[in-house]
Amino acid sequence: MADVEEWLARAGEGLAVPVAEVLPKDLRREMLDLTGDIAHNVVRVAVPWTSYLMGVAVGRGASPEEAMRIVRDLLPPGAPDRESSEK
Repeated sequence: MADVEEWLARAGEGLAVPVAEVLPKDLRREMLDLTGDIAHNVVRVAVPWTSYLMGVAVGRGASPEEAMRIVRDLLPPGAPDRESSEK
């Protein structure tokens, strides 16, 4: 199994995307929490597609934080990440 840092560096290089700039570790943690909530409260297969849609939204001008807030607000009532965003 590849090391995640090695994989991200290779993927970033292949896509000509500066990983450290566009995917800092704090954003990774937030995304991981959100995608975990999607997997457990929506359906697991929705995670990669939702991540792709968030990436498209960011590519079209949304901030990563805004894209994640919008998706977080779409989680079903009672989902852990949704409750933390409502406080």
